[in-house]
Amino acid sequence: MTLIEDRDLLLPLEIPEDNLSLNSGILPAQWIKRLADRDQIGGKPLERGQIQPASLDLRLGKTGYKIHASFLPGHSLSVEQRIQQLTSYELDLTTPQILSRGSVYLIEIEEVLKLGSTISAIANPKSSTGRLDVFTRIIADQSDAFDVVPPAYAGKLWAEVSPRTFDVMVRRGSRLAQLRFRRRTSSQHVYSTFRISDTELEALHERGRLTDETPIIRQGLNLRVNLKRDNGSNVIAYRAKRFTSFIDMDKVGFYRVQDYWDAVEPTSEGNLLLVPGEFYILASKEKLHIPADHAAEMVAVDPIMGEFRVHYAGFFDPGFGCTRDDGPGSKAVLEVRTYDIPFFLEDGQTIGRLAFERLTERPGAEYGEAIASNYQGQRLKLSKHFLNQ
Repeated sequence: MTLIEDRDLLLPLEIPEDNLSLNSGILPAQWIKRLADRDQIGGKPLERGQIQPASLDLRLGKTGYKIHASFLPGHSLSVEQRIQQLTSYELDLTTPQILSRGSVYLIEIEEVLKLGSTISAIANPKSSTGRLDVFTRIIADQSDAFDVVPPAYAGKLWAEVSPRTFDVMVRRGSRLAQLRFRRRTSSQHVYSTFRISDTELEALHERGRLTDETPIIRQGLNLRVNLKRDNGSNVIAYRAKRFTSFIDMDKVGFYRVQDYWDAVEPTSEGNLLLVPGEFYILASKEKLHIPADHAAEMVAVDPIMGEFRVHYAGFFDPGFGCTRDDGPGSKAVLEVRTYDIPFFLEDGQTIGRLAFERLTERPGAEYGEAIASNYQGQRLKLSKHFLNQ
């Protein structure tokens, strides 16, 4: 099935990998398709919509396991070798399966990689996964780090999945995580950072506004939490209910918000007390715009910001927040937990940070209406599974 139209292919497929691009950086959609065409992304053929502007949605495979504990295989073992030590029972995902909150599961990924020496990859939960508090990370064979696929990797991938708030239903083909591919030049170290500096970020904002407000740039673009009435809405946050039915990860616009979430209204002082063990959905005060030749990633843990964490790192694709007048138009939605103590959050407090990276070239299609993106133009918004948003 054609995923990116032929007119979007800017270079011939037979060009060898060393000439993949004159630049280093994140590969855009047209080059992800080329990797698939070359069988560097193998397994079951890709489906329409899997390739995003700068990432690939990963599908769950047919086999999973309930395991005793999280793990990393280490440099000497494959994931399958480690599974034998930790499995409670096997799951057949050719039929829908319920994953229970508080449990840990290991599920094979449909896609199999065979990367060249200049290509590596990083993984993150999809936005809809994070907004349901389903902790998901990717494991590669002989790996001592989560969500990292080294250059020249050849083999299977696995998803560690742990629902924290809701029981969820998944099946073969469900998409919980996504992969970004990075290309480095032969002169770069394998683990070179691709993040642009604060000076470069300031210049990028001058070129085309990254935010509708004066940006706070300190080790990336800092984001502040909104705890005041916004655009006529009297809801400044959602707090997950403790006891609910399961959520089918593949259903869109199906569930009633009030069955799963408590709406939180603003206080006169503009603050919110985060309660340990509770899961919150919040929004940034800033509206964002990610330029078409860059992508961004939310920094998941930053101790200097307080005794809480923005629960999941997240990818922001090129074109996110782009409006017809080319101004910033989408807020960042944040999944937040406090640590073991209550934390008092105030309106305008710094709550997250975006790190920006360059693409090797602009994608054939940017994030937005043209590719039916779910969160373009968002304010405070729950995952796509819920009605009337």
